[in-house]
Amino acid sequence: MNAFLKLKIFAGVILVLGLFSPSAGAAKIFNVLQFGAAGDGKTTDTAAIQRAIDAAAAAGPGAEVLVPIDRRFLVGTLELRGNLDFHIDGELVISTNPADYHGDGVITAVDAANLRITGSGKITGRSLDFMLRYDAADEWWLFKEWRPKLFVLTGCTNLEIRDITFGDAPFWGLHLLGCRNVLVDHVTVRNRLNVPNCDGIDPDHCQNVEVRNCDIACGDDAIVVKTTRQTNDFGPCTNIYVHDCVLQTQDSGLKIGTETTGDISDVRFERCRVVTGSRGFTIQLRDEGNISNIIFRDISFTSRYYSDPWWGRGEAISFTAIPRTNGVVLGSLQKVLVQNVTGLAENSVRVCGSPTSHIRDVTFENVMVTLDRWTKYPGGLFDNRPTRVADPIEKHGNPGFSLRYADNVTLKNCSIRWGRNVPDYFTCALETENVTGLHLTGFKGTAAHPDRDASILVH
Repeated sequence: MNAFLKLKIFAGVILVLGLFSPSAGAAKIFNVLQFGAAGDGKTTDTAAIQRAIDAAAAAGPGAEVLVPIDRRFLVGTLELRGNLDFHIDGELVISTNPADYHGDGVITAVDAANLRITGSGKITGRSLDFMLRYDAADEWWLFKEWRPKLFVLTGCTNLEIRDITFGDAPFWGLHLLGCRNVLVDHVTVRNRLNVPNCDGIDPDHCQNVEVRNCDIACGDDAIVVKTTRQTNDFGPCTNIYVHDCVLQTQDSGLKIGTETTGDISDVRFERCRVVTGSRGFTIQLRDEGNISNIIFRDISFTSRYYSDPWWGRGEAISFTAIPRTNGVVLGSLQKVLVQNVTGLAENSVRVCGSPTSHIRDVTFENVMVTLDRWTKYPGGLFDNRPTRVADPIEKHGNPGFSLRYADNVTLKNCSIRWGRNVPDYFTCALETENVTGLHLTGFKGTAAHPDRDASILVH
């Protein structure tokens, strides 16, 4: 099982780094102040900064657009070009006026090659200015009709994003669509935890991507790999390597899906810590794409319930293949390895396929999970959202491992422990339903209530 994933990402990363090695001459610097930017945080500086970008692009490879330190620049949509370094040392503050935007992004680029986005500065998203009001009952903000993404980078090749900070995003943070040979390194994200859809980093239809050393706090998914439905053919999402990141969210820390209209393969998540989330890590197949060759390795997490609108009911790990709507011919989910993982959670480890699409070839090795309850929200649930085929929120007892509609599942040296608070709906250590080819080696765990339930229950 360990040999099934052979990533080609490393060659891609070497290519990216090689493109930006120092040249013989000094870089040409285009300070946005010299192109008319006020930098007072009040004057709209979009046009001035765009002039600097266009001038740097015309100057040829190696030019730098400088957003200087100790200044605040109010901006709408900026269109970056290839062969330059957009270097942010100051602060970009996004405009709340839709007229200042072209499309739905602030920092944008289309088909840009050899683009770098670097610097010690930050981008501020002013999320609450795009919200209607706070919904105290559901414990989140309700958003207005329109809100921009902070980054929409489309069809870019040899892209490097390094050291910057962005936060308070009203919508997705870093959306990479159809990009190839990408390095995201040491990026800090500080979004509000109660603003919906403010994902951290979203590689979408991308190939050869490395995300490393990032520190992300956001309300929605922290790092999520997906294939959204597009009119252009951007190809599959493949050769994605995420490692050494610290994540905090009210949704999934590490995730694949739910948008899975194209194939996703050869994805590796390693050495990450999910400080808190509604799921430690997740694969949600809901569409016609196929997902295969996925590794989660050396990961720790804490997973808990949040208010009802947030997807995930505290599941430790959740791999599901459930049609989004009636009529969907669901793709396949297969070849998943989970290795050297520890976690504290309020709900089960789930592998849940469907009658028409069993999940296949899943291995859990050295996975140790403790189940406990410490939040106020109702329990005894599984979260199947988004779907109109199954119950979106399903009432169900919570075993340690729940396996349904799956073939060839291995649990090797795995364990389930129960914490101090063990409600009635905590059940056995392992429950299976419509599972073939189950292999148990060194599995440890008793029922939460051994006088009532068996340790292992097979349907």
